Amino acid sequence: MKPNFEKLNGLLPVVVQDYKTAEILMLAFMNEEAWEKTLKTKKAHYFSRTRNKLWMKGEESGNIQEVKEIYIDCDEDTVLLKIKQIGEAACHTGYKSCFYRKLENDNFKIVGSRLFNPEEKYGKTKK
Repeated sequence: MKPNFEKLNGLLPVVVQDYKTAEILMLAFMNEEAWEKTLKTKKAHYFSRTRNKLWMKGEESGNIQEVKEIYIDCDEDTVLLKIKQIGEAACHTGYKSCFYRKLENDNFKIVGSRLFNPEEKYGKTKK
């Protein structure tokens, strides 16, 4: 059994969760090739919609995601990866989680701590 990649034009959302703490770290997308590479290597692979290419999490930053468990939803069109985050952070902006901003009084407040400077890690500012 595998996810139904035909439903959403070949891309499925992937919720990425820390295996030990259950913290939601990020949301990404997978195509069938990313799915197969993830299964084969036990390292999270995704499809970048902005760069239009397959990528392995951590290939530039070293912040690799080791896959511990994989779940699929009832409609077979969303994946949940429970991962061990190797390295400082899951977010390319330097935060542990991509969800580091919280809505408070109609404004988003940063509630996470930046763990690395993306300019130093990638050589340019990531947004």
